[in-house]
This record gives sequence, structure tokens and C-alpha cells, in this order.
Amino acid sequence: MKKLLLASAVAALSVSAANAAPTFYGKVFMTADYVDEELGNKSDDGVQINSNGSRLGLKGSEPLSANTDVIYQLEYAVDVDNDDDQTFKNRDTFLGVKNNTFGEFRVGHNQSTTDYINNVVVNEGYWDNLGTTKIKSEQKVAALNMADSGRISNSVVWQAPKIDGIPLQFAAMYANDDDISDDNNSGWGASLMYDQGQGFTAGVAYDDDVNLAGSLIRGTATLDLATFNSGFPVTLGGLYQEADYDYGDKKEKGYVISAQMGLTNFAKPATIYTQYNNTSNLDGVDGFDSSQIVVGGKYYYQKNMIAHAYIGQNDADNVVWVDKDGKRLSGNLGDGKVFAFGGGLEYKF
Repeated sequence: MKKLLLASAVAALSVSAANAAPTFYGKVFMTADYVDEELGNKSDDGVQINSNGSRLGLKGSEPLSANTDVIYQLEYAVDVDNDDDQTFKNRDTFLGVKNNTFGEFRVGHNQSTTDYINNVVVNEGYWDNLGTTKIKSEQKVAALNMADSGRISNSVVWQAPKIDGIPLQFAAMYANDDDISDDNNSGWGASLMYDQGQGFTAGVAYDDDVNLAGSLIRGTATLDLATFNSGFPVTLGGLYQEADYDYGDKKEKGYVISAQMGLTNFAKPATIYTQYNNTSNLDGVDGFDSSQIVVGGKYYYQKNMIAHAYIGQNDADNVVWVDKDGKRLSGNLGDGKVFAFGGGLEYKF
């Protein structure tokens, strides 16, 4: 009996120790990109070494009760080529609880719930540039796109529990503005995703004073054609979005259309993809428009070791810029164009 009790105690301690141990994870994604930039009468070109979404993180959970776990995550972006004098930047960093009945709560620095419905963007590396709505220097050239969801400080996220038989996932966010010296307001957002696991998804999201000073609404849908024909492994995606800036002249309106296809005639798994972006009234400025087309591919040497290659071009009309204090200046710098191709290696661990 004593031996049985001792064995049970050792087993319990082992489980507890296993639960307490965090998971260390990350990835390094480096590319070499040839970039040709033009803005008005200015131009520049050359090869760049870029770090793309490289990160390090710790995450884990610990039982609090029979139905509730404490969850935590510390994740930081790592600028491997260190071109901006800040090697580490905060990504999703939170402490929370997960309950079988009430769902999951996260408090800290969280990804906006608007991003929870985005499985449409397929661009990688240099062209993973959604969210660059304006340039911040008269001398700078940038591939410009619609507003994107970001990571929000001082935020609380609630993910509702999934209900058996109902293919919906609901999430909500509250973002607290604790700086009484500015005019910003606390914000909120919510998203709803439909995914029955049969090759079709649809989502809608809305936020106010979360990702921008104003409101943003986004809708997405994807369709896996292999569901209807196994010999045609193509997934199509579409995203439509409107951003209403408090300081804007017009609503920013944009859409994304994407397609990716798996290839079977290689020794290892591979995919090719294309994506078209179109945005009008960037940052709420009437006539400040952009379009972008990218074609690329991925080759999986192993599941965690992926080679990338891509080529694309972004064209922008009537480019404006903001000064160092964030004030949008009148007039424009002319039209801009960015052409780039490149590739690299992504390693996950």
C-alpha cells in the first residue's frame, strides 16, 4: 500500500512538473531581396538582407482546477539583421485563463481580433506588407497597402468556447487607453469565423479605436477547390475592408484576392501562390491609391525548413507623407513604384 501511494505521489509530481515546463519556440526567416524603388523624380535600387517575422517565444499552461488552466505566452520579434537598433520587439505577450465553460481570457499585449478571420493573405517575405498605409519621410519609398490589424497594448481578449455542432468561433477585445494626456479613446473589437471543416470559411470583424483612430470593418472568405475535385488542389481567398479614419477625407476601401496551389511533381511538398491587393484613399486621403501583384512559391525541405521565392510590384498614385510628429502634410510627392524579387530560408523550431 505504501509503495502504491509513493508511486502515485511520484506520478503526480511528474505530471505537475511537465505542466509547469514552458515550451520554447521560434523561427528565423531571412531573405535576400533586390528592390527597385521610385517616388516622383527619386529612385534607388539594390540588394537588401531582410528578417521577416523572425521570433522567439515561451508559452505554457498550468492547471488551476479540474476545468480551468492558467495560460501564458511571452513572444518577441527578433530583428536578425538588426537594421533599426532594436533587436527585440513585443509580440503576443499575455497571461490568462482557459475554462471549458466560459472560454479563454487573455490580458496583455494581444493580436487584434480582426486578424482572427484572416486566412486570405498568402504573401511571404518582403511582400508580407499589409498595413503600410503611408510613408513617414519625404525621402522614403514604400510598397503601400491598406490598414491591417496589429498587436494592441493594455488589451483583454475573450475567445468564446466552441459549441459542438456549431461551426462558429466568436472573439471580442477591449483595448484600454490609459494615457490621459491624449485624445484617444479606449476601443473594442469583435470577430466571428465560420469554418465547418469542409473547405469553405467565412468571417466578419469590426473594431473601433483599436487598429486606427476610427473604425475598421473586414470580411473574408476562402474556398478549397480540392473539396470538389481532389486533383485540383487550389485554395481561393477574398478579403474586403473599409477603414473610416477620424481625420480622413474619405473612407479607405480595399480588397485582396489570393490563390495557392499544391504541387505534386517535386521530391518534396511545394506550393505556388499569387495575390492581388487594391486600395483606394489610403489613410483616408482622397485619390491616394495603390495596387499590388505578387507571385511566389514555397518548397518544404522539411516541415520546419522552407525555401521561399517571389516577385512582385506595387504602384501608388498621389503619395502623401507625415512628419515626425505624425501630422499628415498637404500635397503629394507624386507617384510611387516598388518592384522587388527575392527569396530565402525559413527555419522553425
